[in-house]
Amino acid sequence: MKVQSSRDFKLQRDVDYGTPEQNKAVKQIVADIKQEGDAALFRYTEKFDGARLDCDNVRVTQEELQAAYEHVEESFVSAIRAAADNIRAFHARQKRNSWMDLQPDGTILGQIIRPLQRVGVYVPGGKASYPSSVLMNVIPAQIAGVPEIVMVTPPATGGKEGIDPYILVAAAEAGVNEIYRVGGAQAVAALAFGTESIAPVDKICGPGNIYVALAKREVYGAVDIDSIAGPSEIVVLADDTAEPSYVAADLLSQAEHDEMASAILVTPSQALAEG
Repeated sequence: MKVQSSRDFKLQRDVDYGTPEQNKAVKQIVADIKQEGDAALFRYTEKFDGARLDCDNVRVTQEELQAAYEHVEESFVSAIRAAADNIRAFHARQKRNSWMDLQPDGTILGQIIRPLQRVGVYVPGGKASYPSSVLMNVIPAQIAGVPEIVMVTPPATGGKEGIDPYILVAAAEAGVNEIYRVGGAQAVAALAFGTESIAPVDKICGPGNIYVALAKREVYGAVDIDSIAGPSEIVVLADDTAEPSYVAADLLSQAEHDEMASAILVTPSQALAEG
């Protein structure tokens, strides 16, 4: 009997990721962005998000960032600042330094660690907004010393150009000042290859739907990526000693990511299942 390794499983998952139709659509979008730049980026944004963009309004202004504070609760701002402090403190401990070691024979051994020049962060926006994605992706890059951090996030649904104010406030608190109102596979391709409005990046980070995930896989090699994230899966095995609210929170933490996410509870306790 052959035992399948985790590497074999990953390769197989990569091969089968997404439907043939989804893969074909993403390949076409990426090819169009690479060839046409802004023209394709704005065309796909209007097609999928109903927002008409051009080179003058694709970038979020500082006035929009400041205005977003008027639409969120003070408690949210406080929570974002506390979360940012915690994330910053955690990742500061991960930072590594360059080193050199002179050997007795005159040989110099060492390692130079330096940050990437420009990193793109994808923040989901459409059906659900995730301000936490801003902090979790931007702050580690800042700690690493990345000088240029650019963020992309879809415009609001319904044909509006606005972005969820909670995302904008999180971006402002994180110190991001280069933000574009584009999403989906077209935004990933724009980050990878650049357009007239968006300069290319060295690495793309952040979660998204199946089209974002497929686009990240498609551009990998031309640009680095963090991983192909989602749709999420979680299985909780619990008996009647488990706290129902904790189990529910664990399941929801993954179920919220995508309609394709799978959140499964396995339990011998009917009371827990109904609780």
